[in-house]
Amino acid sequence: MVSTADSPILTGPGTAYRAERGTKLRARSWRAEGLLRMFENVLEVGENPDELIVYAALGKAARDWPSARAIARALLELEERQTLVLQSGTPVGVIETGEQAPLVVSAVNNTVGRWSTPERFYERAAAGQTVWGGLTAGAWQYIGRQGVLAGTYELFGAIARTHFGAAPGAEGAALAGRWVLTAGLGGMGSSQPISARMLGLSSLTVEVDAAKADRLRAAGGLDVVTDVLDEAVTTLDAARREGRTIAIGLVANAADAFAEVARRGIVPDIVTDQTAAHDARYGYLPQGYDLTTWRELREAEPERVEREAQASIATQVRAILALGDAGAVVFENGNNLRVQAIEHLGEAASAEVNRIPGFMEAYLRPLFARGIGPFRWVALSGSTDDQRVLDDLAIRLFPGRPEVARWIGLAREHVPQQGLPARSCWLGHGERSAFAVAANDLVADGILEAPVLFSRDHLDSAAMTHPRIGTEGMRDGSDGSADFPLLDALLLSATGADLVAIHSGGGGYSGWMQSAGVSIVADGRPDTAVRLRRALDADTGLGVLRHAAAGYGEAAASVAGAGETGEAPLTWLTAGPIPTQETFSAAIPANAGTPGRRSSQPQEKP
Repeated sequence: MVSTADSPILTGPGTAYRAERGTKLRARSWRAEGLLRMFENVLEVGENPDELIVYAALGKAARDWPSARAIARALLELEERQTLVLQSGTPVGVIETGEQAPLVVSAVNNTVGRWSTPERFYERAAAGQTVWGGLTAGAWQYIGRQGVLAGTYELFGAIARTHFGAAPGAEGAALAGRWVLTAGLGGMGSSQPISARMLGLSSLTVEVDAAKADRLRAAGGLDVVTDVLDEAVTTLDAARREGRTIAIGLVANAADAFAEVARRGIVPDIVTDQTAAHDARYGYLPQGYDLTTWRELREAEPERVEREAQASIATQVRAILALGDAGAVVFENGNNLRVQAIEHLGEAASAEVNRIPGFMEAYLRPLFARGIGPFRWVALSGSTDDQRVLDDLAIRLFPGRPEVARWIGLAREHVPQQGLPARSCWLGHGERSAFAVAANDLVADGILEAPVLFSRDHLDSAAMTHPRIGTEGMRDGSDGSADFPLLDALLLSATGADLVAIHSGGGGYSGWMQSAGVSIVADGRPDTAVRLRRALDADTGLGVLRHAAAGYGEAAASVAGAGETGEAPLTWLTAGPIPTQETFSAAIPANAGTPGRRSSQPQEKP
């Protein structure tokens, strides 16, 4: 019999949101228990759990509280032969599917093309018909700021190599004494000053909400918080003269602050933004507004707020362009900032606005082409000892990629704990499955106190389509094709993942994105090891094939070399001539085989 004591979700809202820790099972399997703990965890680390909002102004864990409680009850009672079906954050039913099938399948806000508009989304959300699941909110995979922190770290490192002459492993030396101007200290934006500090890069981050800035300072992510630009600039200059890396939070409006920095002729080394600008109605404070007025008017006059926010975003974008022309490295960090500016300025401004490059096309696609992306694991025990064991395992398993060990060391030092102990780490094709299977062995041997849940961001090699974020500027013109996220979800279901989710955009992302999410629990059983290897290799393997088909040499090399480990074979069926070695010779590892069509049968490894 399920009771309210079994989960804080059953007593919400207005409760103490804390994910279960320890080794005691409440559900009927660790597979279901792990998913329930992650549902609890996204509320524990979320921005507004009483409203089920996890991050980004609108990203929700469930549609409403009756739905949330029903989902929690179902997870507590779910048998391994059953699958819980969720539709836009509310439970539909439980279906008998078999023990190798997912325990949860979820589809969030997937609408036909003519319905995929912000206006339609807001109408349906207000009527209680849908939610925006974000990327990881509605799939219960959000782990706090660390989830995006690793990606921001990789991004700043790529910028150091691309623009400042850094050799691999020496990015910090190239960034020493430099600084980044950015904005946004929400659930994901708060990763920016921490990532910058890890690489010796100082930061000035603009945030309209003083409470968010103060919260990050209390967590150690900021050194100084001020609401005076002169003080921020003076403090920054003093730290740089003294050879210190500093993280400063400036409480101000982003459009105002960026425009003033540009007007004064102050030129940062790097300029970007990670506000919730994707949602001009709920995520970006227009110029001239205070927080109270904004919160009132976005309910009373939402169209007006949206228009004025887009006008302010256009002001900020003009400032970014001016700073870029003055010598700063500028880029959009995946929040539709350029799209919102163009909504205000008109399509005639597209060429000018899009002089600001997107981060994926400019810097990170070579990693995605190899299936390297934002993998993550969560110690379901809640034990930092388990987290330490898993960190050590990652360092030990991948000596050929010393950047993994560097990242783990920096994360241990700089990343504050949030919720269940978790680690985000950019691993590639073959590496994720090798790590997960090894962790499964540690669970079986009792070295770990409890099972481990594996997941990733939806912004991954195969899992997302967004022509202004993850798939901008694809070589084959497939920027807007949603096929691969859907294929990814099908493969993850076929290979036995524990949770498979398909999300589409809401709010300002409506009509712009499609993504797939996955979670799978390593509970120590031999058959789990088989599912881990199959599902994780299918996930990254499809990403490699996607990029190989699009013409990326790094992906063709990954096919030829059986992934990062040499133990994750793929069969690439090309419609045209098989590429020659010269096509991608610069990207082929020393142990690579014949390019193009590669067919070998991997052995199942427990």
